[in-house]
Amino acid sequence: MDSKKYNAGLAELRGLRDDIKKAQAALRKLEDRRDRTLKAVAGYSKAKADRIAPAAGLSVHEVVERAPHLGPDSPASQPSPAAVPAPHATPAPGPGAAAPAMTPVPVHDERDTAAPEPGAVEPAAAPDEGPALSPVPPSPAAPAPASAAVEAEPTGAAPVPRELPTIPEGESGDRWLQFARNLVSERPTFTQQVRPTVFLDASTGDLIHRDQRIRLDLGHASADEILTAVFAHVPDTIERIYITAGDPWHRDADRYPYLKDAVHHWLDAPMPGGWTVESRRGKDAMAGHFLHERNPVGRWERGQQHVEIRSIREWFDPEDTDVATIRHAFTLLWQALKRSWPDVVLMGSPSQTGRDLWSRTIPTKEGARWADGYPVLSDEIRQLLHATSGQGRTELITPPRVPEQLPELYEFDRTLAYGKHTWASGVGIPQRVTARTFASWTQKQQTDALFSPSHWRVKVTIPDGWEHVGILPFAIEGERAWMYPHEAGRTFVTWAGGAEVNLALRNPITPWHVEVLDGLVWESGTPLKEWSERLKQAWAELGAMAEAAGTEDLRRAYKLASRAVRSILLYGIGGFAQRPTITTGTVPRDRENQIPKGARIKTVDSTSITWEQAKMSRNPNAHPEWAAGVWSAARAALLSTRAKTTEGQTTHVGALHLPPHTVVALRTDAIYTTVNPSWPYHGKPGDYLLKGFIPNPAPAPTSDSDFYTLQVLGRAYLEEQQTSTI
Repeated sequence: MDSKKYNAGLAELRGLRDDIKKAQAALRKLEDRRDRTLKAVAGYSKAKADRIAPAAGLSVHEVVERAPHLGPDSPASQPSPAAVPAPHATPAPGPGAAAPAMTPVPVHDERDTAAPEPGAVEPAAAPDEGPALSPVPPSPAAPAPASAAVEAEPTGAAPVPRELPTIPEGESGDRWLQFARNLVSERPTFTQQVRPTVFLDASTGDLIHRDQRIRLDLGHASADEILTAVFAHVPDTIERIYITAGDPWHRDADRYPYLKDAVHHWLDAPMPGGWTVESRRGKDAMAGHFLHERNPVGRWERGQQHVEIRSIREWFDPEDTDVATIRHAFTLLWQALKRSWPDVVLMGSPSQTGRDLWSRTIPTKEGARWADGYPVLSDEIRQLLHATSGQGRTELITPPRVPEQLPELYEFDRTLAYGKHTWASGVGIPQRVTARTFASWTQKQQTDALFSPSHWRVKVTIPDGWEHVGILPFAIEGERAWMYPHEAGRTFVTWAGGAEVNLALRNPITPWHVEVLDGLVWESGTPLKEWSERLKQAWAELGAMAEAAGTEDLRRAYKLASRAVRSILLYGIGGFAQRPTITTGTVPRDRENQIPKGARIKTVDSTSITWEQAKMSRNPNAHPEWAAGVWSAARAALLSTRAKTTEGQTTHVGALHLPPHTVVALRTDAIYTTVNPSWPYHGKPGDYLLKGFIPNPAPAPTSDSDFYTLQVLGRAYLEEQQTSTI
């Protein structure tokens, strides 16, 4: 063996090592999800082990081991004489589950990043300097061992730590700190094209075109049948059809193992009416279908005619609202936005609409800062922020951290919480702050940097005696992506935004020990402020009109319009984040020099090398630094922020202001707790609203399924109580 073969063998070993680790972690996750789903399906009164076994890929014996009541000796397994087998539908997998191979459908993901629900933390007017940060030696600290960096999830599977990128030292790292060439967010000089729209209730066949209601026969509600029925009654100029109820893409869901398969086959079904999948419309790159298990977008063309079918749930949950009321809600939404944006056009989704409205707030006054637009950061910094910035915090806290039996359960949800975090964002090229630089600063300089828009790589130690929820995120493999270590004495390395690092140092219980290893600090600007203030004004106006509405239908229309504004803000912020495009390629072993610079070698075999490269597309509105700042502030505010009482006094609210062992779950901008803190609520952005309540003891949830059951019960009970008191 020569040196070339030796090096190739080492590369193959490294690739195999990484692939094996990932495959093992993914397999554990999938097996655990399968077992949870199996147990849920087995709870059906007519479930049979021999029906479940082939669907789960297990033997009947293995199914019975997991669900003993399905065994032949179990009374529950003996069918009653009158029992009729019900059709079996295998539930859809969670995100990320593998699906069977299917015929490719042209797809386009128009949501740059799916944003979570909002949350917020208030700015500190004049922060006290708080506890001093420990000076850090210039040499980088080693990450904690994997054994110290795992926490048992509710499923019992140990999370696998995910390695996060770092900024290279020296000139290589310096080259990251620049703008992308010729890529700037600029104010548009045109008005968006209005796309004539109709609204269709696919469960009843009711179509609303302008003020006209038409009852259609949709047949089996295939895409072709819908288009044929709609265009038999409306002009060919209609370009958008919103489905308000009766999701047709789920009609045959029981025939497929996964919900996404059912959607795929609905989108890809034959189109006898002459329609083909849209390839392109002028300069519009939004072509092809968008495959999503609940809110897909189908786009077709026929000659010069173009049309898309979308779900209204992109904007809000219609909750059985009549199709005419939903159309009225869109009219009210447009009217409310037009007061701030005279040239407003409602686009297909709230994220598209949000980005377009934001771009029309970019300053244009000669001499104004950023009048030439906001430059986009380098690919490297955007990829770093994508990899090291989580979104909303989703955590289920199980026994023994909470009681086995919950005495009560309260759900507190923050109102329009993202609206609290757009007052300041990072602009320009960030300053890199190394461990050596940070250690050389005075305490005031350190504090000022942490209170600026910033993103930090830190080594954290949780203090002795800590008994509450964790504060800082830790990256793990799998769908959940992030966990929040809470064990006293534990040390780990992570990336976090300035808001979260500040909270770790200044939390209301005990300061955490934080060592700065590296960081990025931006100049503070207001690129989102005007946009969000206008949206909050529209949201407040629509909410007030809903309260004053004289009829239930009108009240409902205003309420839905208000929720649509919330979606514009929420998904608009998410749209500033950007997912990298993953490109994979293969080259012959003797042409290794053809592998793109910066690509990662995945596998090496006897004849070829497979590589993978993440690249950021040239999106002029890509500003992950803004989304990351809002998300970090949201996670921090979920734990601690300030609020005003009815008397105008300042109080503190959030999970860390609740007794230890009383927080059952955290869901982006919602807290589920066993105590009622009676936090003030004035209907303003960032206020905590009591949204659900279970007054009786209930078993602590140990799975997401258990949790969502309690969530539904709590909301239903509170709604019933509120209705009975009216």
